[in-house]
Amino acid sequence: MTVGEELQGFVESLAREVVDNPELVRTVLLESDATVVVELEVHRSDVGKVIGREGRMADALRVLLTGMSTKLGKKGILQVLDR
Repeated sequence: MTVGEELQGFVESLAREVVDNPELVRTVLLESDATVVVELEVHRSDVGKVIGREGRMADALRVLLTGMSTKLGKKGILQVLDR
C-alpha cells in the first residue's frame, strides 16, 4: 500500500462516519513525488456535514491529513467536492 492509498483510505473512513449517505462517499487520489491530493466527493446534502460549522470539520480533517502525511514524508492536501 502506497502512502497516498493509506491517506485516501484514512480520509474516506473518517468521512463515512460523519455523513448520512456513506455509500456515496468517494475519494480520488492524485499523487506526485512530494504531494498527495485527496479529493473527497460526497452527496450534495452531506457537504455541510463534511465542512462543518465555520469550516471546523474540514479544518480538522485537513489537520489530521497533514499530520499523517508529514509523518509519512509527503505533503497532504484535502479538497471537498459535491455531486
